[in-house]
Amino acid sequence: MQFADRLQNVETSAIRELFKLLGKPGIISFAGGFPDPALFDADGIAQASAAVLANNPGPVLQYGATEGYGPLRDGIAGFMGGKGATVAPEGLVVTTGSQQALDLLGKCLISPGDKVIVEAPTFLATIQCFRLYGAQVIGAPIDANGVDVDKLEALIEEHQPKLVYLIPTFGNPSGATLSLERRKRILEIAVRTQTLVVEDDPYGELYFDAAPPPSLLALSSQVPGSRDWLAHCGSFSKILSPGLRVGWLIAPPELLAKAVMCKQFSDAHTSNLTQAICAQYLTMNRLNNTLAVVRKTYAERARVMAQCLKRDLGDAIDFNAPQGGMFFWARLTGANGKPANAGEFAKRAIEQLVAFVPGAPFYAHDPDLATLRLSFATADVAKIEEGIGRLKLALG
Repeated sequence: MQFADRLQNVETSAIRELFKLLGKPGIISFAGGFPDPALFDADGIAQASAAVLANNPGPVLQYGATEGYGPLRDGIAGFMGGKGATVAPEGLVVTTGSQQALDLLGKCLISPGDKVIVEAPTFLATIQCFRLYGAQVIGAPIDANGVDVDKLEALIEEHQPKLVYLIPTFGNPSGATLSLERRKRILEIAVRTQTLVVEDDPYGELYFDAAPPPSLLALSSQVPGSRDWLAHCGSFSKILSPGLRVGWLIAPPELLAKAVMCKQFSDAHTSNLTQAICAQYLTMNRLNNTLAVVRKTYAERARVMAQCLKRDLGDAIDFNAPQGGMFFWARLTGANGKPANAGEFAKRAIEQLVAFVPGAPFYAHDPDLATLRLSFATADVAKIEEGIGRLKLALG
């Protein structure tokens, strides 16, 4: 077969390929970016589902509006309002997960040869998605406080990108959170350079102690003109259930209209049934209690992982402990002859029946081969302790 030229720019996800190795009995995985299914509010979702199907089920089992199910758009607007961002229901489109929101942005904005800037490192699927549409993807360096804004500004001036993609809060894979000062500067730069900034925020509700700084969307009211250069992607996948496949895109009206048109070509609309279940769930006022349990659980797991990494791997690894989200981003130091290449270390770890994701695929270019990502979300405390102990054995 002769496939489309665009497929020459992408390859199968390195993380998905890694999952093929995880079928061995007894393996402990820190590789996936999945929420813990034990923390899903299955009873609440069951009650919401029953209520939806008991009360005039015809409309939710029928085709629906591409923009989304009306009560859910209202619910999302209220949810965003609770986070300090004023959003009208007609100012958003419901998507099939936030992944579709990114795909729609790629379809609407990127032509072959266009430049886009992402964090280095960033969400692997975003790199793949934008490359599929022919983008030249450029990485902006980050530190423990998120993207380096001085270097980002210089890259924007140099490359004049179609868009800048950021995960400001508890990034994937970095775990980093952009400081309040940097958030405001980015909005100011967006206005001055007339550059669209895409804020992806799937993890913002997963904080451990203090809430993170307000989203770029919430802060846009303080920076005149910035709302015109800002798109925001949200999702219920990490805080309610990824199986529902419900996300959303908030964007300036002209861009949102194009996204709705492209979504019509893709899937007509996100499942009315799952949208209705989400809308019903939001009215049941269970989400805050669910999030309280998730935050407490993830905070404890992150604390234990940090302790174990320091105790068992010592100076062989550097990391910044996250304040929320689902990930540790770490770097092998090579101290005392220990491994310095995360890809090779990953193979040795698999032999010890423990898995993580090497960091290289998260870079658009010039990867740091010493980096790796560890997720604490799906492993309980005992498995974290045992799994990090296995990594110690893999160090040799």
